[in-house]
Amino acid sequence: MNITLLQTALHWHDPVANRAMLEESIFTLPHPTDLIVLPEMFTTGFTMDAAAVAEPMNLTTFRWLRQMAEQTNAAITGSYVVQEGNAAGKQFYNRLIWMEPDGQWASYDKRHLFRMAGEDKIYTAGSQRLVREWRGWCICPLVCYDLRFPVWSRNHVHPNGALDYDLLLYVANWPAPRQTAWDTLLQARAIENLSYVAGINRIGTDGNRDAGPGHSYSGGTALIDFKGEILFRQYDTEVVHQQTLSLESLHAFRTKFPAYLDADGFTLL
Repeated sequence: MNITLLQTALHWHDPVANRAMLEESIFTLPHPTDLIVLPEMFTTGFTMDAAAVAEPMNLTTFRWLRQMAEQTNAAITGSYVVQEGNAAGKQFYNRLIWMEPDGQWASYDKRHLFRMAGEDKIYTAGSQRLVREWRGWCICPLVCYDLRFPVWSRNHVHPNGALDYDLLLYVANWPAPRQTAWDTLLQARAIENLSYVAGINRIGTDGNRDAGPGHSYSGGTALIDFKGEILFRQYDTEVVHQQTLSLESLHAFRTKFPAYLDADGFTLL
């Protein structure tokens, strides 16, 4: 499978500019791809002003994702701010959309909301993990702060011996002061789950003014293999990275080193 990771700065609270910028990158990809991954809140940057930027489902950004998937013949995924309900009972979600070329889609609402920024006061947490089968791969997309919680990321073993997923995705706006945690945890999730891991982060500075000029981001978008080896990592600069991953190599390693068969069982409440 060929995966495409887009690391870029984001225009603060400007969905039109962000969609145009990302569209230009997508339409000038040097090679065909199977999967395009965008950052968290790719239309706005990581914002707590949900009421100002939220979109109902099935409108502009949702339709844009459908167009991008159809025109590239690839699945595309990333999160943005979604509103459910009416004026009397609005709820906001940091919602990841998984869109396929034929218009089939699925969604995942970020479960772990970043309380240090007040995300848990503004947004509603999700309760269901998403695993999507795509061109022979099982893929689990998660969002930013979810990375810190290994139980939620756990690659469960089914009775037939199969694992939940082959590729774990994290789309993020992960600030530069915590870069070491981002780098380290991506590798940990790959090793403990015997899975490829892709972490897609942004660069630049956002428009949050609670700490001076805004929060800075140094990227660190990365691809990690099932042994924890870094296949790709890039800091600070805009990059569109394409790489082909091998399902055969993954299965061969799992057969040779089936550590998951010795994992402790548990139930997530």
